[in-house]
Amino acid sequence: MNPQILIAGGGIGGLAAALACARAGTQVQLFERASVFGEVGAGIQIGPNVTRILQQWGLAEDLARVAAFPTPLQVRHAGSGDELGVLPLGATSIARYGAPYATVHRADLHQLLLEALRSQSGASLHLDSALTSFSQSHSAVRAQGIAGSSHEGDALIGADGLWSAVRQWLLDDGMPRVTGHLAYRAMVPQAVLPERLRSGHVTVWLGPHLHLVQYPVRQGQWLNVVGIVQADLPMPPDGSPVSIEDWDQGADAASLRAALTGSCSPLQDLARSIDHWRMWVLCDRPPMRSPREHARGRVALLGDAAHPMRPYLAQGAGMAIEDAAELGRLFGAADLDVAGALHHFANRRWQRNRRVQARAIRNGQIFHSTGLVRVGRDAALRMLGQRLLDVPWLYSA
Repeated sequence: MNPQILIAGGGIGGLAAALACARAGTQVQLFERASVFGEVGAGIQIGPNVTRILQQWGLAEDLARVAAFPTPLQVRHAGSGDELGVLPLGATSIARYGAPYATVHRADLHQLLLEALRSQSGASLHLDSALTSFSQSHSAVRAQGIAGSSHEGDALIGADGLWSAVRQWLLDDGMPRVTGHLAYRAMVPQAVLPERLRSGHVTVWLGPHLHLVQYPVRQGQWLNVVGIVQADLPMPPDGSPVSIEDWDQGADAASLRAALTGSCSPLQDLARSIDHWRMWVLCDRPPMRSPREHARGRVALLGDAAHPMRPYLAQGAGMAIEDAAELGRLFGAADLDVAGALHHFANRRWQRNRRVQARAIRNGQIFHSTGLVRVGRDAALRMLGQRLLDVPWLYSA
């Protein structure tokens, strides 16, 4: 009989896991607590390590209809506006890694995965279906749902994000940590921006204790902008408390504009041209320490539930999709039972995810550096920009 896989969470990671498992021939039940499937309005970057997987799943044309494919990634000095380094993307990425570098609206990628999953036989999707607990034995796992429902399967995959309930039931290791970084994000149609502020590039502006990233999405018709600032939690004008769990709360645009004081005119003009910003408090966990943080018995954690990471390597969604692809490969292997597949999954994935988590933390320190460290960073980028910005160990895997 085909394995029965239960998946908690219907975000990008959960849908990717369900799709990979269904493609491998398993029966999948996915449980999403929300009443509708959806994602908030934010863009993400997906490197060739991720677009390669989407190609393997037959989704290249679907991705091309919703994504943008920038030709360069450029790093600029936030104060002077000077270019510090450039990484060619576009055809260079395809020639070197066999797949493109793409930028995409999260909701578009989510919808793409959802439509692909709905076309698979053997996948059942349940909305308004939060899980409340689980138990496992040597032969099965049983998950309890709201209103007393009960679901039995051969494995449970916790893909329920940063504040994962499945992680707490499995590991009981406390809540994520607050990083001290605030992320402001906005997305605007490029047509409403002054022509000088429109862009088809990924541009990273580096400043002291902050950086800002902009890139096109939706075939270049929209511009996604994210500014990350090291700062204390803000006090909203209405006095309401800031939620560290809500990554789609309103933001005071003046706070970001104040943080950009002293930066170059193009950067300040961009911030002033956008009236509506959203904000979230960046939280993460320390880099993974062992495979037991990925899986125990018949229960595994995937994506942010297992290895939440700071966005300074643009690989949060990417690592979740890689996790999903590995699960699919292992569940499709005829010589592995389900528990054995999850054991192999944990051992194959935890060190790579740890490396990406650690590199993201290090990148944030470099991006936000001050003083002599910043001077050295800028000099190194000017001399060795492409070599420093390319990540072969990540993109070629």
